Amino acid sequence: METKFSVLFWGKKNITKNDKLLTIYLRVTLLDGRFEVSTRRVIQSANWSAEVGMMKGNSDEAKSVNSYLDILKHKAYQFQKELILEEKPLNLASFKDKWFGIRTKPQLLLEIFEKHNEQIKALIDQDYARATLTRYATTLKHTKAFLQWKYKQSDIDIKKLDFEFCTEYEFWLKSIRKCNHNSTMKYIGNLKKITNKCVRNGWLLRDPFLGFSMAKREVERTALSEEEIQSISKKEFHCERLEQVRDIFLFCCYTGLAYADVKKLKRSEISTGVDGEKWIFTSRQKTDSSSRIPLLPMSIQIISKYELHPQCVNENKVLPVLTNQKMNSYLKEIMDGCSINKNLTFHIARHTFATTITLNNGVPIETVSKMLGHKNLKTTQHYAKILDKKISDDMRNLKLKFAKER
Repeated sequence: METKFSVLFWGKKNITKNDKLLTIYLRVTLLDGRFEVSTRRVIQSANWSAEVGMMKGNSDEAKSVNSYLDILKHKAYQFQKELILEEKPLNLASFKDKWFGIRTKPQLLLEIFEKHNEQIKALIDQDYARATLTRYATTLKHTKAFLQWKYKQSDIDIKKLDFEFCTEYEFWLKSIRKCNHNSTMKYIGNLKKITNKCVRNGWLLRDPFLGFSMAKREVERTALSEEEIQSISKKEFHCERLEQVRDIFLFCCYTGLAYADVKKLKRSEISTGVDGEKWIFTSRQKTDSSSRIPLLPMSIQIISKYELHPQCVNENKVLPVLTNQKMNSYLKEIMDGCSINKNLTFHIARHTFATTITLNNGVPIETVSKMLGHKNLKTTQHYAKILDKKISDDMRNLKLKFAKER
């Protein structure tokens, strides 16, 4: 970080009293301005050396004034040293507070975190999704519990945050909260956004997470096979709710929509595309990125099935989506009924669309990425597990090509 600090003394004429007298001032120059204060020493202007910033000669007066100026100069440099050791910004405001003995209130981590969350809450459905607030609220709750466990206190000065704090927080999340590695990194990533804000505001001089590895581990993503999709599709349910959840789940398998996006999907977001067929034109709630998805025949059938459903009519929605918790609960019943031995959640439909429905049937990954509403291809590659069948088909085509060349 760039710093600037210099100390000098200068004489100011007392024009209203006697222009032959000078009042000596201390001037401290910092990066963002100058701090000037009177030393309360008045001398004859002829006895002042502007070049060296002190009185001329060896008189008793000169020795007394110059000694006093040395004390003030030492005081200024001592305050500079203290600000650096306290990891406070070396600027005009902090130096003034030091000089005049004004004690500044420490910046507390949880206070800053709570204010951050309040700002997100005020911007829900404008700049942030409600899920974002939930994520930060959970991280705040974990951080409060960690402070009680580690330090036996309700909050902490952000200047006490260091690398040890970060590693201990990771240990606590994994050992006490029993979070897996990737969940731990998500919580730590949320906390790091708060400390980054403190650095940008000048409240912290260094990032406590500097050198801390936040790499996530590769996760084997589950998706349904074509046979499993057919099994779910053909299964007859005597419970209307199970059938409804099955249909909405299949709709997401054929469109790639996440739970939050299918829940908010309005009828007005389905219209005619460039090919004259029905498309979904929506934006992802998570990233606010646009998503354009041509509807497959199976998706259109499901939409037609619920066109007159009271919830859809009253709310102008495409499908009667329940809460995420209920959807996942019913989905487990569906999987048991279809003898599918996979630990599935509703989000698996999105993985299934990316792999089994599209990539495995030759749809380019760039096209899949656009339909999923991803902002970069790297994100899509996490969803797009290339299945053995696709590898087999690609290699078979390569063998045929080599055979023709021979």
